[in-house]
Amino acid sequence: MSEQTRDQGTVAERRVVVVGAGMAGVQTAVALREQGFTGSITLIGAEPHQPYDRPPLSKAVLLGKAEGSAFDVDFEALGLEVQLGREVVGLRPDDHELDTAEGPVPYDVLVLATGAEPIRLPGADGIPGVHLLRTLDDAERLRPVLARQHDIVVVGAGWIGAEFATAAREAGCAVTVVEAADRPLAGALPAEVAAPMAAWYAAAGATLRTHARVAHVEPGEVVLDDGSRLPAGAVVVGIGARPATAWLTGSGIELGAHREVLADDHLRTSVPDVYAVGDCASFPSGRYGERLLVHHWDNALQGPRTVAANIVGETSAVYDPVPYFWSEQFGRFVQYAGHHASADTTLWRGDPSTPAWSVCWLRGDRLVALLAVGRPRDLAQGRRLIEAATPMDHELLADASLPMKAAIA
Repeated sequence: MSEQTRDQGTVAERRVVVVGAGMAGVQTAVALREQGFTGSITLIGAEPHQPYDRPPLSKAVLLGKAEGSAFDVDFEALGLEVQLGREVVGLRPDDHELDTAEGPVPYDVLVLATGAEPIRLPGADGIPGVHLLRTLDDAERLRPVLARQHDIVVVGAGWIGAEFATAAREAGCAVTVVEAADRPLAGALPAEVAAPMAAWYAAAGATLRTHARVAHVEPGEVVLDDGSRLPAGAVVVGIGARPATAWLTGSGIELGAHREVLADDHLRTSVPDVYAVGDCASFPSGRYGERLLVHHWDNALQGPRTVAANIVGETSAVYDPVPYFWSEQFGRFVQYAGHHASADTTLWRGDPSTPAWSVCWLRGDRLVALLAVGRPRDLAQGRRLIEAATPMDHELLADASLPMKAAIA
């Protein structure tokens, strides 16, 4: 706690303001109450909707199987003030105030949980039929597009592109996915691991075009840099996301190479009394020896508990998780735990041409990351083995007929 905060009153009297009403922001507010914080908590969200979960947007909400995905949180019962449709445009740490169009908002402790925003396709803004998929409004605009079974071009074969292509095929749309790299998931997985996933597109009736860059988009067509034209009743752009931190310019909050907030291992920022959590922040991992920027749901769920513990102040909590995420695409459940960048050995468990297989990454004899396709038991056991840094027997680990825990050295 800084001297400034200490002068402003006891822990119980402090005002906590959370900017961002997504998973990270809502869970921070909930965790504060769960951990005994009795001061005021204000949750500020730029969108007008009740705070909602994002994963269903590319699945149930998009396909019309659910109207929304609002969090099951009784904000009133928890004593949380929720201000929706209010955009924060600046931060003045010396004054302990946020700037909004409606006026300043004072805080004693501030939590930045503004998440990430999708990267837009250059030159495509304002062209009819071009969509992003990040918000509830995006999903609601796309739902009738799928219902009309348009020819759809998806730009980007990453996680969100694959999930949207899956939903579009389920809705009966003709789908072409264009990817500038030589394979799907090029930014997330090594070539030999991502390569088998390319076949999933054709098996689902979707067309995947790699080495395909978009030159420009016209109404009803996508023009590639080789001159070919793809009919497109709709274009969905899924080429990545960046931390939503432009509003912090001039605030003194230190940002990293990706414009993310640089948090420490307690999720504190470079400015006193300000924390950062979720997609908008990176943190140093002692486990992996490098700074991690994790744009996944589980990070937005786990980090808030650390932030809350440090605000309450009864313990000094360090954040060093085993990153985890999942994706449902083309009838497969894909799960990943860990961080494979530092691995020196890759082991396969099973045949990647079959519906169920896993890949293990090790550094020496310690498991550091795991990708599991249709093998949830591998993921559950592997995640625990990574957390415990348990020595593994390489030969036994590669035997897909054995449970992973049977490969402990």
